[in-house]
Amino acid sequence: MINPFFKNVGPIDIAKLLKLVSINNTENFKKRKIKDIKDLVTAKVNEITFFHSKKYELFASKTKASFCITTKNLSKLLPNDCNKIIVDNVLIATAQITKIFYPNSTTDDFDDNVKDIKKTPLSKKVKFGRNVLIGKNVKIGKNCLIGHNSIIESNVVIGDNCSIGSNAIIRNTIIHNNVNILDGCVIGKKGFGFFPDKKNNFRYPHIGIVIIEDNSEVGCGATIDRGSLSNTIIGKNTFIDNQVHIAHNNKIGSNCIIAGQVGFAGSSSLGNNVIIGGQAGISGHLNIGSNVQIGGGSGVIKNIPDNSKVMGYPATDIRRFIKENK
Repeated sequence: MINPFFKNVGPIDIAKLLKLVSINNTENFKKRKIKDIKDLVTAKVNEITFFHSKKYELFASKTKASFCITTKNLSKLLPNDCNKIIVDNVLIATAQITKIFYPNSTTDDFDDNVKDIKKTPLSKKVKFGRNVLIGKNVKIGKNCLIGHNSIIESNVVIGDNCSIGSNAIIRNTIIHNNVNILDGCVIGKKGFGFFPDKKNNFRYPHIGIVIIEDNSEVGCGATIDRGSLSNTIIGKNTFIDNQVHIAHNNKIGSNCIIAGQVGFAGSSSLGNNVIIGGQAGISGHLNIGSNVQIGGGSGVIKNIPDNSKVMGYPATDIRRFIKENK
């Protein structure tokens, strides 16, 4: 599941997509209709994907996609039966094609479809404070609470026994059972995904969602961005402190504890039972194993294997850090 909320206007003729990224010679490609654009892992036959970094070589070698946007050098790492679309800038080309499949994925304007919860059927099953607004396509389970001035915008599913604090904004999100979202959170908005350009910065579409699994808690003022071509996921029984920022496509495992003001760049993954001290920073596109402990104020710029304890900038083995900073 990527996003059950954004409408996919596919299938689209491959020739149209290729011309969009300035490939006019389509003779080498069979006339085919492409159903969707997805990441390397989830893409299937008659779908298109992208491969822009050797970090994803393993996933690229196993992709089932019929077409892949990539560079000449990286194209050699793809399966033989995957048609290679060679471009200069993979991410910009991918963004252009994504916008064709999902034309409503690039804006996050305020939701003018919201209504006072008192005017919706949800008022009979949810306990709520003052000035609560509800958008379209919102489902809320049993025994839920919503605080004052909160806005549950369009495309949100909330499970049973959940509480949403005051002044929260939630959109494009699935929240499982027994989850607490504290005051002032913003969840499910588009991420900070754009490409710098000397003339005009190019905004990347976000067609993913946020998924928060059972028995988790998100602290006051935290922000969790929805995914771009995959989902942002918070695992079961994970506790996130105040003012934490989790960018698009991050995958946080189960039973994790993340202290205040930790910041995650996009597309990193954490295993289970990870503990991160306050004000640590996690760079993008990293893999952090299970049972890892990261000291407060650390800067993580490379992968961390299971069962590690690290601290400092750049984050290193905690015993080495302590020895060098006595």
